Amino acid sequence: MRIDSLLILAQQVLAQQVLAQQGGLQLTAQSALLIVLLIFGALAALVCLGLLWNFGSLWVQAMMSGADVSLPSLIGMYFRQVRSSVIVNAKVMAAQAGLDIDRGVGISTQRLEAHYLAEGNVMNVLNAIIAAHRAGIDLDFDRAAAIDLAGRDVLDAVRTSVHPRVIDCPDPRYSPTGFLSAIAKNGIELKVKARVTVRTNLEQLIGGATEETVIARVGESIISSIGSSETHLAVLENPNLIARTVLKRGLDNQTAFTIVSIDIAHIEVGQNIGARLRADQAEADVRMARAQAEQRRSEAIAQEQVMKAEVARNRANLVLAEAEVPKAMASAFRSGNFQSQE
Repeated sequence: MRIDSLLILAQQVLAQQVLAQQGGLQLTAQSALLIVLLIFGALAALVCLGLLWNFGSLWVQAMMSGADVSLPSLIGMYFRQVRSSVIVNAKVMAAQAGLDIDRGVGISTQRLEAHYLAEGNVMNVLNAIIAAHRAGIDLDFDRAAAIDLAGRDVLDAVRTSVHPRVIDCPDPRYSPTGFLSAIAKNGIELKVKARVTVRTNLEQLIGGATEETVIARVGESIISSIGSSETHLAVLENPNLIARTVLKRGLDNQTAFTIVSIDIAHIEVGQNIGARLRADQAEADVRMARAQAEQRRSEAIAQEQVMKAEVARNRANLVLAEAEVPKAMASAFRSGNFQSQE
């Protein structure tokens, strides 16, 4: 009985030792799992802190302004090399100005990023759209972005649409005298300086002719109108008649501007070009007459020399004929054909 009791007691001790070892192993696995979870939690916390440190202020700014810019969008901008501050400021401006920032058809974050990546001026485009919206001008994001990518200053175009620009004709940069020179039918020169008031035509800003074309067309029309006048006095009496005539010609066709008005700022009388041309023509006629007279004199001298040569030739023939007379008389005497009369 003692032996059986000892065996049973030994088995119980072994069983308790095995259970103790299994419990220790289970406790060790739980500790390792807890450590791994703590490490991942710390890494996640560090990542969250880094994201909040870099993008937290922008995200809070966008959220408080109702700009609809998510934190994943800000992270994506970082990897796409997009300045998130520019996009957020643009969205905030659009939201505060009451523009449509809907992700589908409005000024979305994706469209702003696309324009930024195309090397466009995002802030300039937004400022132009806001200015146009306040002025009641129809200008959507696509057109403004296209104008900006075409190399035009879209904000300046909108400002010129609201406040027309005055340009000088001719352009002082390319005109040494600063005046247009035109000649009336009576030959009197008129020197004219005009001012052209233009407004930007946003519909034709892409592909439309520039300011230089407008100046050239206006200058050409002013010169043509003055040249059609009978006298310079008619132009001096009513300079606005020339301006109205030029304005009716539709000189802003296919240009980036709409001509509002053309005003003659200064006009003065120049030289009598007609008289000078007539004097030059008379002098040319005199030189031509002198040349013709000299030609005729030279021809007369040449003819005189020809006649003198002819006279000399005739005299020589006469001398030869006179030399033949004695020969003829001697021959007659020899032949008995010549008899003297007694």
